[in-house]
Amino acid sequence: MTPGEFVACLGRERASAILRTSDADAAGPAMEAAVRGGFRVVEFTLTTPGALDRIAEFAKRPGLVVGAGTVMTADDAREAVARGARFLVSPVVDEAVIAAARRLDVAALPGACTPTEMLRAHRAGAPLVKLFPAPADGPTYVRQIVGPMPFLKIVPTAGVSEKNAAAYLRAGAFAVGFVSSLFRAEDVAARRWEAVEERARVLLAAAAAAP
Repeated sequence: MTPGEFVACLGRERASAILRTSDADAAGPAMEAAVRGGFRVVEFTLTTPGALDRIAEFAKRPGLVVGAGTVMTADDAREAVARGARFLVSPVVDEAVIAAARRLDVAALPGACTPTEMLRAHRAGAPLVKLFPAPADGPTYVRQIVGPMPFLKIVPTAGVSEKNAAAYLRAGAFAVGFVSSLFRAEDVAARRWEAVEERARVLLAAAAAAP
């Protein structure tokens, strides 16, 4: 999958499942529940113990597109892609990581908050920009940015829930990523995978409500 193909895929799906946990044993079952609930674009952050193994495991699944999050170095990028990651997400704009993604022929999603950071990421070759951290009135913020810069493909993550997902998309966000609103800490700790699966359905329905 080329970066362009991934962008098209995320544009169709409009949502991704992002897992960050310190519980290595929970990572696989938690993401499996999200997949049962309908997610097809999934991300394991590299701060999750065993994340590379989970990337390799899920990358073998037909119909899934798997990425790595919290990619901070070119070495992280190479290792993640070698295990099957088709997109690389970072919390900051780092030109070295964006360049590594381009060399590896995968999409980079650097984290940016200000318009200047987003334009910097775009000019460095990132096809998508992760809005991180999201401001209090995120949809209004996105609308204000894409007004003068409609070429930006902004993907809000932190703070996105069923309450604001459609508002983000209507405001001009390209897609959204669900983190703690999908993988609630108490559900993961108690191994309530059916609750994660149901949350997945609720969140995807919320995203689908945007025209």
